[in-house]
Amino acid sequence: MPRVAVVAGLAGLVLLTVLVAASLGPVATSPGTVLLVLLEPARPAFDAIGLGLPVAEPVHASLVATIRLPRVLLAALTGAALACAGAVMQAVFRNPLAEPGITGVSSGAACAAVLLIVTGVAQATPWALPVGAFAGALAAVAVVQGVAGITRPGSAGTLLLVGIALNALLGAVIAAAIANAPDAEDVQRATFWLNGDLTAATWADVLLIVVPVLLGLAALLCLTRELNLMVLSEEAAAATGVNTTMVRHVGLGIAALITAACVSVTGVISFVGLVVPHLVRLVIGPDHRRLLPVSIAVGAVFLALADLGARLLFSPVVLQTGVVTAVIGAPVLLALVMRRSAAVPR
Repeated sequence: MPRVAVVAGLAGLVLLTVLVAASLGPVATSPGTVLLVLLEPARPAFDAIGLGLPVAEPVHASLVATIRLPRVLLAALTGAALACAGAVMQAVFRNPLAEPGITGVSSGAACAAVLLIVTGVAQATPWALPVGAFAGALAAVAVVQGVAGITRPGSAGTLLLVGIALNALLGAVIAAAIANAPDAEDVQRATFWLNGDLTAATWADVLLIVVPVLLGLAALLCLTRELNLMVLSEEAAAATGVNTTMVRHVGLGIAALITAACVSVTGVISFVGLVVPHLVRLVIGPDHRRLLPVSIAVGAVFLALADLGARLLFSPVVLQTGVVTAVIGAPVLLALVMRRSAAVPR
């Protein structure tokens, strides 16, 4: 099948998921209303060529535009970013069970966010939480890259070990901060953030991550040839002229950047970057020319539908999005591990 047709099909699948997810809720609307809301900024252009757009019913249009659509778009962007970052990290580490948080990005964001919440800074300054979480994520990645570069430059195994150590250290800081929080409400806020949630998603959150995520995804899609060679072996990649050290640092850096951008506004959402690329690889194979774009689309669809389930499964009770992804992802991961163990001869 031509690549253009595949890309168009994936984009259509994501758009259909966004339309359906944004139309469902306690007050049902039609996918057509959601589409009209998406096209509203382009109304002058349609009018100029004589194609007047219908006017959506104001109440439903307001509900979609202010509440549902930002949440669904944030879920789709985050799912796409986490799935692509997971696929890249699995290639760099040559480990199908690697995931975006392995370099400390999630723990760094979580540690900064929890400290801001329990000290009251997040409540006093609305932008402090996403900005601080983003800075914490980047700081953690810088520490991992820096320490690994000093000890054994160019070693993927060293990056992995340093990331595990930093995750453990930051996890202890998070636990200590929550245990000694002076206000029970702060403990609840911190716990809520650590589980990942999209309930309070706004257009400001979408605008905050859309540029780094889209640019980061485009950059990672340019590394598919190098990732294919590195999966085989670093020696084979180097023999073809690939600078494996540069590709590793650039790939991990961009993957960490888009993960940090998403985690800074959604909190820690687990299993998307681990399970989605792994399942996609089982279905379509390890070629990153197909694996990355399909993972991006499936990640967007998966998290948008998981968030839809969080909103509707126990309505009027709304679950946290991270809880739903964990409930789905943990059994899937267990099944993958058991399948892999069964395939290994005893």
